Amino acid sequence: FVTSSSSTAGGACTGTGIGPSRISGIVGIAKAYTTRVGEGPFPTELMNDVGLYIRDKGKEFGASTGRPRRCGWFDAVVTRYGCLINHVDTIVITKLDVLDNLSEIQVCVGYEYKGEKLDYFPIEATILGSVHPIYETFQGWETETSKINKYDDLPEEAKRYLNRLSELIQTDISIISIGPDRTETVILRESPHLMKLFPN
Repeated sequence: FVTSSSSTAGGACTGTGIGPSRISGIVGIAKAYTTRVGEGPFPTELMNDVGLYIRDKGKEFGASTGRPRRCGWFDAVVTRYGCLINHVDTIVITKLDVLDNLSEIQVCVGYEYKGEKLDYFPIEATILGSVHPIYETFQGWETETSKINKYDDLPEEAKRYLNRLSELIQTDISIISIGPDRTETVILRESPHLMKLFPN
């Protein structure tokens, strides 16, 4: 429900012709919130002004069709599952700046299905379409981050948010995007996975 391309790590090999034995590490990429294209189950979808705000500020429209994307809070359950099945070494969190002006931010940490808590990603679409998200709420940082180039300079609330995402998805965050320009990137150079993948 995200792209017509293969979004698994193996898709990099089939899409480029690079042999699997040449892959030395896997970097995952996820937005600081969740989006979907077209139909399908979307537990954290925001059908309100916040969802519209995220769509507009994040310019969440299809690159070729201009079709508006569905937007919602970060879903740690599905992201953790994606990291698991792709054996992701480290992850890049993009579009953190889209959340800059929000006073409150939520993260889905589990699902409730028929009164029971699920902390795993259900593979059945019918179940996924019937779950209710369980949220943790975070205080927003309400500060512009796009001019920041060091992790230590990020607002404390933003760092708490990122640290919790890393804990929930059980994956090291090594790069943070805080704007559309290439220079608007924060690289955590002390990340052991990043140093392994890019030693220079």
